[in-house]
Amino acid sequence: MTRTAGELADYLGASLTGDRGANISGVASPEEASAEDLVYIDSPRHTDRAAKSRAACILAKPGTGIAGKALLAVPDPKLAFAKAAAWLLPASKPSAGIHPTAVVAASATIAKTAALGPYVVIEEGAQVGSGSWIEAFCFVGAGARVGEGCRLHPRVTLYANAQLRDRVEVHSGVVIGGDGFGYVFGEGRHWKFPQVGGVEISDDVEIGVNTAVDRGSLGNTRIGAGTKIDNLVQVAHNVEVGEHTILVSQVGISGSSRIGNYVVVAGQAGFGDHTIVEDKAIVGGQAGILPGKTIRAGEIVWGTPARPFKRFKEQFAHLSQLPELASRVRALEQKTGEKSGEKAEKKVV
Repeated sequence: MTRTAGELADYLGASLTGDRGANISGVASPEEASAEDLVYIDSPRHTDRAAKSRAACILAKPGTGIAGKALLAVPDPKLAFAKAAAWLLPASKPSAGIHPTAVVAASATIAKTAALGPYVVIEEGAQVGSGSWIEAFCFVGAGARVGEGCRLHPRVTLYANAQLRDRVEVHSGVVIGGDGFGYVFGEGRHWKFPQVGGVEISDDVEIGVNTAVDRGSLGNTRIGAGTKIDNLVQVAHNVEVGEHTILVSQVGISGSSRIGNYVVVAGQAGFGDHTIVEDKAIVGGQAGILPGKTIRAGEIVWGTPARPFKRFKEQFAHLSQLPELASRVRALEQKTGEKSGEKAEKKVV
């Protein structure tokens, strides 16, 4: 879709300097941009990159000056760039309808504007809302619900009764609603604890490739509105994740943990069962939260076991000095040993 710089300025509420009629049809990095691509800079050190680019239109912070370009001044260029990209390059959608190879149960409810791809399976009592797109080889179990405007990429599995609200995007290989890992040991063996709860995924959630969200054991597992989950994340039974939280790749959350709103959890962080992370906390990469522990609101933690970031940095600095410290200790031991040996010789004489 081709727009003008003036139209984009009006859409973003940006202040425009330069040619309002400059055409914009795409987005790119400064090095790859064509004349009709939009680029952005959010730091003065990138000004030269933008100035040398072929792009005619640039998003930048107020006060930025680049001769010969149409400049759209905004407080947060990166955010404005993301909004502009969604406006300029809307996602393509297939025509509504059900592919001839799809298998749809008679009792399933499929909106007329939904699109079901090849070899999709929709079981008894399942629902697919208007404008949703379910791509090839997806499975929607009995009683499961896919809300309006959702997209399931190829080979997504929704177990029975999994509930997706509106505008949820689920990438390939995701499994929602599998049994949680719950067992009771007795009489010399592991007995499976009931896994009969459900999964509720709220509006505007996005879930990355090969992530698993388990059903609750007795209650429900819940993911709050606007939360974004990366690839290869494990969300165990009865976990509750709040709104607009970020879970980065390879995070593992054990059962019955509670993650608050606007939390950021970096890659490979691990959570023991029944942990609590309060609102707006940040959990660093590879941090380990011990079972039952609480991370307070707004706190930044790192390390295993997780501790306040300032303390982690101090301890890490000391650990990095261990080789030097070991050398000093060996030198002191050698010196002390020599003096002890001299004293022993004197006593013998």
